[in-house]
Amino acid sequence: MSVAGHGEQDHSRLMDRVYRRQRHFYDLTRRYYLLGRDRLIAELAPAAGGTVLEVGCGTGRNLVRTAKLHPQAELYGMDISDEMLASARSAATRANATAIHLAWGDATRFNPYAAFGISRFDRIYLSYTLSMIPDWQATLAQAICNLAPGGSLHIVDFGQQERLPRWFRALLWAWLARFHVRPRAELRPVLHALAEKLGAELAFRPLYRGYAWYAVLTLKAAQKNA
Repeated sequence: MSVAGHGEQDHSRLMDRVYRRQRHFYDLTRRYYLLGRDRLIAELAPAAGGTVLEVGCGTGRNLVRTAKLHPQAELYGMDISDEMLASARSAATRANATAIHLAWGDATRFNPYAAFGISRFDRIYLSYTLSMIPDWQATLAQAICNLAPGGSLHIVDFGQQERLPRWFRALLWAWLARFHVRPRAELRPVLHALAEKLGAELAFRPLYRGYAWYAVLTLKAAQKNA
């Protein structure tokens, strides 16, 4: 077992404190404002036998839905909160989703081989995760490192509410701050820079007048030997 660093331990304890009680009613409340999650899951489209990883799987709600929509895939989830993982394990058991595998980990330096015996995944997704992780750019870099050639990284998270009233944004951001959530204004340029560096394809679009941002970064497929 690896020894966690101080920053990792601090964030893990913070997430456990925030969600120790909330995890029991998290899905009932978040369904009204974590918009775009089901669109992301529906568009994953993994091949038969494909591997899918959710970074920051929380209560397991998304993984259970992914298992229902894509029963041909092997599903993996990691989270830094033991409290959330307890809920995720219960959700997978209730749904009899035997294809779901779970592990504790820090998204900024997650080693999937140590956790699952798998080095790369065909699909990786982050659903309202980057806005909760302090070093979110390191999380992006690590996710891309864990992506197989030709694989795709799917992201949905809070946008900048660019086409919504300012008062709405102010109220929403004040509410989110109570849960240590910070929308990432730099997400689009950071993803564009990564796509350009990697020679990857990037699709980026606002949802619901900018309430949420949805992005898919697809790596080049491995070249076959001539």
